[in-house]
Amino acid sequence: MANIVITGASRGIGFETALALATSDNRIAAIARSKDGLDTLRETAIRHSPGCILHTLPFDLVHGDYRENLLPSIHEKLGQVDILINNAGALVNKPFEDTSAAEFTELLQHNFIGHVNMIQSLIPLMPPGSHIVNIGSMGGFQGSVKFSGLTAYSASKAALHALTECLAGELADKAIKINCLALGSAQTEMLAKAFPTYKSPITAAEMGGYIAGFAMTGHQFFNGKVLPVAVTTP
Repeated sequence: MANIVITGASRGIGFETALALATSDNRIAAIARSKDGLDTLRETAIRHSPGCILHTLPFDLVHGDYRENLLPSIHEKLGQVDILINNAGALVNKPFEDTSAAEFTELLQHNFIGHVNMIQSLIPLMPPGSHIVNIGSMGGFQGSVKFSGLTAYSASKAALHALTECLAGELADKAIKINCLALGSAQTEMLAKAFPTYKSPITAAEMGGYIAGFAMTGHQFFNGKVLPVAVTTP
């Protein structure tokens, strides 16, 4: 059994990852801003696996109070945290010259700073052997094809990739492993926003299943790695 925290769990890949993990012998704290989406996740998980243990925690990773609101809830529901999956994120699809500083800041907050806050907050609850999985993007992967309109998004994901590499060394003395999956396309609302006419050959459920498996076992083989997970980009 693993105690797992996953962010951005109310829809898309985060929803499907949480659902895949909930069918196993795990205890999960699913976090997102949307209470309705989390309620749907819990109902779906119970329908698929009636005995699953899935707690839903509505919380804003950018503006929420970690010390007073989130941490007490996670400690109460799970105690220790064996796996943290930082999946939450946002996207702006706009030409660089039309993208405001406020929009760059917003994406950095959602795609980078929010994950920094989660990691810093949960490290005290993570025992040796724990695994942090950051969900990056091929848009921020060095040497990958880049697309117009996604500069702010790609830059924020690149920051998350660099954070992963840096923290592998910093967390070594705690025996906590950290990796990043740079995802290619999977059919989600975010993909449709970025590429309205494109249909991915990978479903959100398929990608969620892959992430779930990697979160459970990937740290046995990798640490501090940014790993591309892409059939198409897009």
